[in-house]
Amino acid sequence: MQLTGFEGRCAFVTGAGGGIGQAAIARLRGAGARVFATDLPGALAGLSAAPDLLLHPLDVTDAAAVEAALDAAETAFGPPALAVHAAGMLETRPLLDLPPEAWDRVFAVNARGSFLVARGLAARMADRGEGAIVVIGSNSGGVPRMDMGAYGASKAAAAMLVRSLGLEVARQGVRVNLVAPGSTLTPMLSGMWDDPEAGAARVVAGNPAQYRTGIPLGKLASPDDIAAAAMFLLSREAGHVTMADLYVDGGATLRA
Repeated sequence: MQLTGFEGRCAFVTGAGGGIGQAAIARLRGAGARVFATDLPGALAGLSAAPDLLLHPLDVTDAAAVEAALDAAETAFGPPALAVHAAGMLETRPLLDLPPEAWDRVFAVNARGSFLVARGLAARMADRGEGAIVVIGSNSGGVPRMDMGAYGASKAAAAMLVRSLGLEVARQGVRVNLVAPGSTLTPMLSGMWDDPEAGAARVVAGNPAQYRTGIPLGKLASPDDIAAAAMFLLSREAGHVTMADLYVDGGATLRA
């Protein structure tokens, strides 16, 4: 199936320097979209601008900066009609050891950032009567994980944000959906391992002592697996899909 609805349209991407963000940008550009890509300045250093790709530094926790970035995207490429919000941060300390400041930072990026970006986009899209937003969540937002309480709670907040916002703007023709990845081979994940090969094998196998199932498909997701799911939800072929929470985790959560 050939996905449609991308040619010549402005796509707004956050977390552009990460693995999923980069994969989403490649797919969007390949489908003919013009991409306004945002991330923290250091994360953008490895990317190169092009006629169909503009890079813009952005801290998604800064409300004024988010609005300014959305204005800049519209000036450059026209009103954003598509969006992938992939910005996020990981926290893997037990809740009993977690300083309140760390909890606040995780929620600032994963929950507040999702609110600011998705709300800003939805408001502009609602005024035009069309648009599609995909927020990258996590399967930990629906299934508890050891030592990931803050991260999972922040992603659960993002998931409910998506459903609530999607409900509010549905009558204006705006669709808001969530992709919930499981373990995905990105620097965020591999940075937790001393030995990448052994680390990946452990994740795939699972860990009963930590109440964690393995991955039934027997492999980690690639960033492109997640980007492909986001592309479907952005496409015209998903034109009757909104407020969905699509788990892309190889069956790891055993979720219906």
